[in-house]
Amino acid sequence: MSNPTVSGYDPIPSLGKRSTVTVRVDMPAAGQVGALAVPVVSGEDPPDELAVGAEALAAAGFTGARGQTLVLPHPDGVVRVAVGLGPPGVIDTTLVRDVVAEFARAVPHHLTLAVELPPDDAQIGAAEFAQAATEGVMLARWRFQLGAGKDDRTLDGLVLVATSEQLESAREGARRGKTIADAYNIGRDLANCPAASLTAARMADVAVQVAPDAGLEVEVFDKDQLIEMSCGGILGVNMGSAEPPRLIRIRYAPGSPTGRLALIGKGIMYDSGGISLKPSDESHAQMKNDMTGAAAILATMTALKDLGCTTAVTAYLCCTDNMPSGTAMKLGDVLTMRNGKTVEVLNTDAEGRLVMADGLAMATEEPVDALVDVATLTGACLRTFGVEIAGLMGNNADLIGQLKSAGDTVDEPVWELPLYRPYRRQLDSAIADLTNMGGVNAGSITAALFLEEFVDGHPWAHIDIAGTAQLPAPRTWRNKGATGFGTKLLLELATTFRPPATSPEPTAS
Repeated sequence: MSNPTVSGYDPIPSLGKRSTVTVRVDMPAAGQVGALAVPVVSGEDPPDELAVGAEALAAAGFTGARGQTLVLPHPDGVVRVAVGLGPPGVIDTTLVRDVVAEFARAVPHHLTLAVELPPDDAQIGAAEFAQAATEGVMLARWRFQLGAGKDDRTLDGLVLVATSEQLESAREGARRGKTIADAYNIGRDLANCPAASLTAARMADVAVQVAPDAGLEVEVFDKDQLIEMSCGGILGVNMGSAEPPRLIRIRYAPGSPTGRLALIGKGIMYDSGGISLKPSDESHAQMKNDMTGAAAILATMTALKDLGCTTAVTAYLCCTDNMPSGTAMKLGDVLTMRNGKTVEVLNTDAEGRLVMADGLAMATEEPVDALVDVATLTGACLRTFGVEIAGLMGNNADLIGQLKSAGDTVDEPVWELPLYRPYRRQLDSAIADLTNMGGVNAGSITAALFLEEFVDGHPWAHIDIAGTAQLPAPRTWRNKGATGFGTKLLLELATTFRPPATSPEPTAS
């Protein structure tokens, strides 16, 4: 069972819990913390707080390289952790988040940690530092665990040591950092949850349970309603599953909104490939994470109110299993989607775009300034970008630019691929409006071109997180396993969103 004192969220069985981690900004009294981070710049004398000189650090192999750590005992009983900042240069939120996360990992048995804020004349402000440090510690210490342990706690508290002049700014930064980390860890918990426990119906229960505290309105559409709504994509993919599908619509409606944004998430709770069965390998074993797009969007929605977001955001989570059975969708079947377009199924393992098509079509039926979909969509994107960069495509340069900027700010990078429309002919069908599968090449691009058929000309961007949804090993604040990638990216987009200008399409297209 996921530990709510660390992750902030426990989908099995207790829903909707925030973390009980205490984040304080003050001067801790003796005995209140177990370990203190002490930053060291490569090539410069270490701070007096470490009580050792540069020669002693070098003798222990510590050079101050970025992210390097060295744990040192101290006479007062509080462990000092030398944390390398690298050579002198710009100190930004990405650096702070990364090195503070390495500090948290270096002392895994200490449950209360302390980080000292830099002086007021540093390159980074107190609020920005406090937010990044809080994110770094809470994200690095998150764990997803099943079953009861003798003591599953991995973090009780974080103290940010600040001067009296820094207190107000640092407290606000820490509050924002905790809100973002709590939300991100909700996405992680959901993405790591076994498919047998987190079904489409249970995903809807999660949304309903978190809604009141987050200021959200939730509508859940079941199988009978989806039939009435002509959501042929979700229904077609669901045909082989014993678990019923759900389309979950979540609304965040601030007073006097400054923009209207729709988020559409792929929620394939488990993807066997259907009749086009996946091989029995490691990637198949990871397919409980094929709902990471929906998980990241649900997690995002839980934090909008606390972050003071002024954008009205509506989410569409398209949730079902994709399973093989005697009733499963077959190759050659033709589905009628929500917007009336027909799709010939050439590969049942190209199912994510089918469920997303219904969600995109629904999103266009209401006034909206932009649509953004997030999906673990194509192995081609994993092959192109690996596990640390998500693919990005879209039809509006302004919206693409906002997403790139958001990704750079929060260190969830996206990289644009061309929406090259001559490839659209690969989706031509002799018996339907289009097929669900292009040729053997440019799979990420043809998948995006398929989705564009359902946006009705609205400003739209597609984020392919097939690579970033799973990490083989921890790195800084990122943990091994299903990552929940996208929550920080979408929170930054939503809280800074402006309706896209009528602009030319990205030059790459």
